[in-house]
Amino acid sequence: MNLNSETTLVEAAQNGHLESFGALYERYHSSMVALAYSMLADRDMAEDAAQEVFAIACRDLRSLKSKERFAAWLVGICRNVSRQMLRANKSRGVAPDNDFTVVRRDDMEGRREAIRKAVWSLREPERELIVMRYFDGFSQGQISEVLDISSQAVNGRLVRAKRKIAEYLKRNGFTGGDYENA
Repeated sequence: MNLNSETTLVEAAQNGHLESFGALYERYHSSMVALAYSMLADRDMAEDAAQEVFAIACRDLRSLKSKERFAAWLVGICRNVSRQMLRANKSRGVAPDNDFTVVRRDDMEGRREAIRKAVWSLREPERELIVMRYFDGFSQGQISEVLDISSQAVNGRLVRAKRKIAEYLKRNGFTGGDYENA
C-alpha cells in the first residue's frame, strides 16, 4: 500500500473531506470486522463493532496526531469497542459457547466445531491472527499492515498459534488431521 496515499487520505479526512474518510472506511472495514469477530465470536456483533469503530474514528479523527499510524489507531479502537461489547454481554449473561464435545472423526460439522473451539481457546493476539488469516482470508502482508507488525512476526505467530490449535485438538481426542503438521 502506498503510505503517502493513506496519509493523504487521513489528512484530507481530518479536514472534512468525506470521500477520503469513505475511502479509509472501504480500505479497513473488513479488517475491523475480522478483528472484532476474533474477540466476539459473533459475526453480527462484529459488524456492529466495526460500525461503532468508524463512528468513533470519524468523531475523533482530528485528534490523531500520527497520520501514518491510522491503521494501528483503528485497531486500538476496535479492540476497545469489542471489549466493551464483551463486558456488556457478560453482564446480560450472554457468553460464547465454549463447551467441548468429542465427536466422531468423520463428522465434518463436529470437526469444524472442534477447530472453532480450539481457535477460541487461544489468547486474543493469537486468535486475531488466525481469524484474520483463515476465517477472513487476509494475506500475511495485509495482517502485517493492519496490526502494524512485520510479516516475519505474523508468520512466526501464525505457526505458534497453529501448533497450539493442533495440541488442543490432540488433547481433546482428534488425531490424524492436517492440523497436526501445522
